[in-house]
Amino acid sequence: MDLINAHKSFWKENDYPYIKVVEIPEAELIQLITKLSRTDVIEWLIWNDRNGVYSDESSIREFGKAMSIEEGIEIMLRQAEENRVVTHWKVV
Repeated sequence: MDLINAHKSFWKENDYPYIKVVEIPEAELIQLITKLSRTDVIEWLIWNDRNGVYSDESSIREFGKAMSIEEGIEIMLRQAEENRVVTHWKVV
């Protein structure tokens, strides 16, 4: 967790709420991800799933290695899709 506290957070620097990740269209999410560092991805994953194993410390302890940015993005996209908030729908 020290790594996360020591870096400049995309989320804080841009006043970008974590929850917005599940509210934006998929194309916008893909664009957002290109702006995130590995630490930003880990920060979101920890916020989204407090019981997950995402920090370097817990990943190394649990799996013997730190999570790569590619692994983190894959998990983030999956979790964002699972938690997707539908904002534009119409009852017919």
